[in-house]
Amino acid sequence: KIFWTLTFCALRGMSYLRYRYSLLSISLAGLFLIIMLCSGGRLPWRFVARACKVPRQCMSTTQYRRAAGNSRADSDEVAAAKSAAKSTKPSSTIFSKIIDREIPADIVHEDETSLAFRDVSPQAPVHILVIPKKPIPMLSQATEAADTQLLGHLLDVARRLAESEKLTKGYRIVINNGEHGAQSVYHLHVHLLGGRQMTWPPG
Repeated sequence: KIFWTLTFCALRGMSYLRYRYSLLSISLAGLFLIIMLCSGGRLPWRFVARACKVPRQCMSTTQYRRAAGNSRADSDEVAAAKSAAKSTKPSSTIFSKIIDREIPADIVHEDETSLAFRDVSPQAPVHILVIPKKPIPMLSQATEAADTQLLGHLLDVARRLAESEKLTKGYRIVINNGEHGAQSVYHLHVHLLGGRQMTWPPG
């Protein structure tokens, strides 16, 4: 723990100095090198990125992606979820406007009860959202009597879309629910993600 604390301080110092060759930055770099040697050179790059927001040019592409690849997107999504949790009226969501054709979307499927379109901020080569036309704010607010068949239909639509997108190696289905589930739009939606190897745990 002492090593990691010192590393954190050293990296913070180098970050504030923007890697200029001052006496202090060189000293901090030396401290960082010593800690690296003591830890066997196995410093987690995710820790590096969080400690000092290391500029991309200071890491290899692989290290940068591992360290900070989705951290900013995740942070933005969580912030949006917290903000959206304050108002859960489905009539005010962007999805209801897509259903009413008030705003455009790349629609890939539509039937009497559902609509599917490509996410404008895809997290995978294939990222499609499947939504009910009925304004259900979130999964936990669906009712057993009225919505069971609709929920099954949404999953079936996602399955058929996965087939049409030729996701033969697999895919992931995600439903975010509420603030802790990072739900940023309070209109029930099913994420279909595929076209790359998914990681675990999801976050």
